[in-house]
Amino acid sequence: TGFMESTDELGGDYYDVLHSENVVTIGIGDVTGHGLESSILMLMTQMAVRTLKESLETNSVKFLQTLNRAIYKNVVRMNSERNLTLAILNYSQGILNISGQHEEVIIVRQGGIIERIDTIDLGFPIGLVDEISDYICQRQVKLEIGDGIVLYTDGITEAENLSKIQYGLPRLCQVIREHWEESSQNIQRKVIADLRVHIGEQKVFDDMTLLVLKRLV
Repeated sequence: TGFMESTDELGGDYYDVLHSENVVTIGIGDVTGHGLESSILMLMTQMAVRTLKESLETNSVKFLQTLNRAIYKNVVRMNSERNLTLAILNYSQGILNISGQHEEVIIVRQGGIIERIDTIDLGFPIGLVDEISDYICQRQVKLEIGDGIVLYTDGITEAENLSKIQYGLPRLCQVIREHWEESSQNIQRKVIADLRVHIGEQKVFDDMTLLVLKRLV
């Protein structure tokens, strides 16, 4: 179940869930800035991920390096200073492989037990330099039936109320933990409802994206 809300008419958040050859590929990213330029870079990224997925590229280093090189060259041609965080997750038969640098990946076990995976050492911002292969690593996680993943952009965790207090990752994890036995749709709705209570009358300053996935079979 996915949720995305842009702070401007056009946003720079990205998420996708693609299926092919018995592998589910999940992407989530966040382009620096807002508006048209960020949105264009987000669309470029979506198309690059889709193209590499259709080419059946399974090596995470080659996947992200090729994607980064294409995005970097386009950014240079645009004379842009935009870049993005991007995590790519491949799931097949109970095994989840995570690569790329983005926010923490939240792994949720049966009963709502939370495991947080820091992606800072799994990749490098996309479009910042032309060569990132030395920075790309992979983390493998086994998912049992009833386990799942929650992905988000910092528009969720850094959303502030009128007192300038951020929503925060601990509160996000707490809501997920309390409702994990429900459907992914309900979990997503509960998180967003709690987030809106926190924000209150404060203006939203960043795009917000949330993705909830559960293994059912």
